[in-house]
Amino acid sequence: MSWKEAAEPVLTRMPSVRRPEGHVPFKRKLGWTAGVLVLYFFLTNVYLYGVNIGGADAFGQFRSILAGGQGTVLQLGIGPIVTASIVLQLLGGADLLGLDTDDPRDQVLYQGLQKLLVVVMIFLTGLPMVFAGGFLQVDPQVAQNLGIGSMGVKWLIFGQIAVGGILVLFMDEIISKWGVGSGIGLFIIAGVSQKLLGGLFAWPSLPGQTGLIPTWIGLITGSAENVPSLLTSDGIQYLFLGDGDIIALLTTVLIFGIVVYAESVRVEIPLSHARVKGARGRFPVKLIYASVLPMILVRALQANLQFLGRILYSQLGASGMPNWLGTYGQAGNPTGGLFYYLAPIQAPGQWMWWTGTVAQEPWQVIVRVLIDLTFMVVGGAIFAIFWVETTDMGPEATAKQIQNSGMQIPGFRQNTGVIEKVMERYIPQVTVIGGALVGLLAVLANMLGTIGGVSGTGLLLTVSITYKLYEEIAEEQLMEMHPMMRDMFG
Repeated sequence: MSWKEAAEPVLTRMPSVRRPEGHVPFKRKLGWTAGVLVLYFFLTNVYLYGVNIGGADAFGQFRSILAGGQGTVLQLGIGPIVTASIVLQLLGGADLLGLDTDDPRDQVLYQGLQKLLVVVMIFLTGLPMVFAGGFLQVDPQVAQNLGIGSMGVKWLIFGQIAVGGILVLFMDEIISKWGVGSGIGLFIIAGVSQKLLGGLFAWPSLPGQTGLIPTWIGLITGSAENVPSLLTSDGIQYLFLGDGDIIALLTTVLIFGIVVYAESVRVEIPLSHARVKGARGRFPVKLIYASVLPMILVRALQANLQFLGRILYSQLGASGMPNWLGTYGQAGNPTGGLFYYLAPIQAPGQWMWWTGTVAQEPWQVIVRVLIDLTFMVVGGAIFAIFWVETTDMGPEATAKQIQNSGMQIPGFRQNTGVIEKVMERYIPQVTVIGGALVGLLAVLANMLGTIGGVSGTGLLLTVSITYKLYEEIAEEQLMEMHPMMRDMFG
């Protein structure tokens, strides 16, 4: 008996959101999307009952791409979904699943397997977060009032986290089937946009760092406090790297421009219809062919490695954990050892040793930067390849789609193998180049800093997802105005 036959009774019974039977009007899609977005914002403000607020954030700077909220019901964010996707990508890339996504039966098994893996990842991520020390601390007053002890409150906290993780899974499925875009992309845009707006408009009366616009209003009007003389080196550092955020503003604008430009750069392969004379088209192979979404997988892998280090440190302690493996400071961040070198650069102050903000030696900082750069560039290229192959964007799948549509490449025989060979000239190379480019941009954005302290990967994802969401909304509106086109494109 194969694993598919053994697991089919379980995988086919996994709960799922029903697909719409007919066409969903665009206004209704917007309604579902807006409703789920409001629910997401609501859940990120529902704090876990029984938690003593102020514990260490297990994911820290990865929050912008994991789309969760520390100490809230959405503590895990999209982390379990992304980690499950990594596992499926690796299993599918190694051809260990044996599933044909063109077969309706295998599609159901694949979706059921993905949901089962998400539930498993909720347990694997949530249990250490609750029961390992330092992540989510139990409020002793709640334990005393309920009379169930500290262990009972921990299980109560985990139950809330698990419910939040499952809610995110189904919210993503609702948007994918009934809304516009994808839930994961929408949640990332929501989280990053909050930080960007806070970094621009947060006033001194609000908790946290003052925004860019209020800071410059204070500088121009002379009402800003504790500002060094702008003619000194400290003043220049204040303007460019401090509260002035000139470098962060330039980096943010530059990333926006580069991503939008890269989305428009493409190689267009001419197509013509084999039977309809004069019917022509083009198949675009974009520079960022695999999109920016594989970067989520790379950063999630880094987040899980850092989470593992934090768990080991919380269990072994400073005296029990070998120094070569990792040493940690008071804030819970790695300060030396293997986990320090594997930690991504998140801000300019983590690598500019000449400013006096880095405790490590210059050679240690350089090694960390090189490892982060290599991890992101190589990882971006590898996961881009996996993404293309598992989402039917590779040369073989693309050739079949062109063949089934009745189109052909002028000057070549109408044959799937011939079309595949033409596609192999472009898709693999563009996929690797695009994945490596996105990884490079993510590291540079982190090193130079961005408005609101958004991570480079989060900013890249937000710009790219927003651009694609705009294209999808324009396409939906076109279909609404011309129903015949909807029938043509299915």
